[in-house]
Amino acid sequence: MGAKKRPYYRLVVADARSPRDGRFIEQLGTYDPLTDPATIRIDAEKVNRWLAQGAQPSDAARSLLQREGILERHAATRPRPAV
Repeated sequence: MGAKKRPYYRLVVADARSPRDGRFIEQLGTYDPLTDPATIRIDAEKVNRWLAQGAQPSDAARSLLQREGILERHAATRPRPAV
């Protein structure tokens, strides 16, 4: 999204079979790298719901989720498997 020399990104849930810029299932947040500091708006509740269902974040999405601390909170709330 955005314009020439003005990038603006959406964090979305998409099926792996759909094209990169194609159809998506749900929008989870936005990322604007040009503001100082970068503006990140992510709905943590939606992200946790999708991660609980087995969604795998891309490398870029994973770095944004780690920066916001969402992955650490999700890992802390997950039940540990029995050994």
